[in-house]
Amino acid sequence: MALEIERRFLVAGDGWRPHVRWSRSLRQGYLAGGPDGVTVRVREAKDQAWLTLKVAASADGLVRHEFEYPIPLADASDLLALAPRQLAKCRHGLDLAGGDWVLDVFEGANAPLVVAEVEIQDAAVKIIPPAWCVLEITGRPELSNAALSAQPLAGWPAEKRKELLAALEP
Repeated sequence: MALEIERRFLVAGDGWRPHVRWSRSLRQGYLAGGPDGVTVRVREAKDQAWLTLKVAASADGLVRHEFEYPIPLADASDLLALAPRQLAKCRHGLDLAGGDWVLDVFEGANAPLVVAEVEIQDAAVKIIPPAWCVLEITGRPELSNAALSAQPLAGWPAEKRKELLAALEP
């Protein structure tokens, strides 16, 4: 069974930019999702698409079962048309040590969120995040991509949004 072990961080500033190795725009939609942590997602890039099933494997949000399959672009387009919850972001692959790092710059109603994620092989691995990773958000369900597709940042109550964005201020 495939496991995804991932830590997530809210990012402030642009200190991450020198670490970018590649970039791609992504559009993703959620076909199903529930409070038990099960999601079915379709993701589309310019020349690739995937169907992904995720199931929570730990209560802290660090470990999930993940099954991801490439699908034809036409199928992804059709599935996205059926997905009631969607979001867009630009994903950047980073050249940082300690795991497989990516950084997502959210667009539309989820701007100005910028989130760095590091996928690791073992939950016990110690991660030293860069200084621009200002707040760990691993396990915060309201900041999962699935949750942000249902309740974008722009739709959060003003006080809650202000509290989160205050972490980005110097």
